[in-house]
Amino acid sequence: MRLWVRGGRVLDAATGLDAQLDVLIEDGRVARLSAPGPYGSASDEVVDARGCWVVPGLVDLCVHCGQPGHERRETLAEMVQAACWGGVTTLVIMPDTEPPVDSPAMVEQLHALAGRDGRVQVHVAAALTRGRQGQELAGMGGLARAGAVAFTDDDRPVMDSALMRHAMAYAAQLQRPVLGGGLDPGLSRGGLVREGAVSFRLGLPGIPAEAESVLAARDLELARLTGCTLHLARVSTLRTLELLAEARRRGLPVSASVSAHHLLLTWEALEGYDPSAKLWPPLGSPEDREGLRRALAEGLVDCVVSDHRALAPEEVQGDLASCPFGAAGLQTLAACVLGEMVHEGALEPLQAVRAVTWAPARLLGLPAGTLQEGARADVVVFDPARRWVVEPTTWPAGGRNSPLAGRPMRGQVVATIAGGRLVMRDGQLCG
Repeated sequence: MRLWVRGGRVLDAATGLDAQLDVLIEDGRVARLSAPGPYGSASDEVVDARGCWVVPGLVDLCVHCGQPGHERRETLAEMVQAACWGGVTTLVIMPDTEPPVDSPAMVEQLHALAGRDGRVQVHVAAALTRGRQGQELAGMGGLARAGAVAFTDDDRPVMDSALMRHAMAYAAQLQRPVLGGGLDPGLSRGGLVREGAVSFRLGLPGIPAEAESVLAARDLELARLTGCTLHLARVSTLRTLELLAEARRRGLPVSASVSAHHLLLTWEALEGYDPSAKLWPPLGSPEDREGLRRALAEGLVDCVVSDHRALAPEEVQGDLASCPFGAAGLQTLAACVLGEMVHEGALEPLQAVRAVTWAPARLLGLPAGTLQEGARADVVVFDPARRWVVEPTTWPAGGRNSPLAGRPMRGQVVATIAGGRLVMRDGQLCG
């Protein structure tokens, strides 16, 4: 059966395309883009995209999977369902599972789990060090051969600078990027929120912005020393942006991402002591948020990630001190970037599409992020005018710990096609 996506505004940042077109999908591939018309036969399946944008499936470079080790939070199958509902068709899983992804067997296990579902593309970022303990390098060559697309110890940065230098030099030889940055554990230890006006007013232990910038500065210097391709993941402070801009001027091979929550929210979201607003890195000031938006629009920050981390219901019922860091984000990534950022004038439509499709795919060399003929048919139909309220309790799958709960949003995914299969339509999972 052939599938048509008809009458929508097709936006593809890979080619700069912005036009009213019909999209024909055959054998899991984009077969043709054509002027709107009465093509096809009665047996073809049709998705009506009139009044909507038709964009490549979203690519998310930072997702935390509960499986293995934390299935109570979310299984990989549930995470995939959340992705389909939110229009994300390509995922990169962080290595913070239990056990960590520090061996080829773990990479292969996650690929096998993802293959059982087969709806979305799942890639794996492997650990830099064994057990993510920062003591000795993981077997990076074997991990790369097993299919790891990048290396990172995620929220446990390697503090031994000599070891980090060796890791980055080895990654350069393997032609794999390192996802660096993070928060210095000495400066962030015991902190719950960003240090500043809100932490002082609420009496909460703070994490200074410098906890991020000191590590960013070190990793940028090591990128210069080793020639490693460095990606600063989830930048959140103005000073980190200044360091990134300086590195770019020096011609270093560096890129950066920002969490969607940091584009919408500030530390004021913690006024009600909401555990779902306890993020890593912590939410910053209004000035940080505006700086991040500006950096994304100007291309200094390359892409936006969900930083999805589902938590079990009992984990977000205590006080801030006892709750883990993290929030669900796969279900709201599209609305945050394609909807709110565009409606607020922070991004042009093609800029927004680029930030969650072509830019992240290009950074890691992933086969995604475009609607060019012959490409894998990962397609999202997004209604930019639809208004809705974030109600996590109604989501069909995935984590429900969202700091956006109760917030009115503009723009929503109405259909997701993954590998040529219609996997979500009008809020209902299918396929």
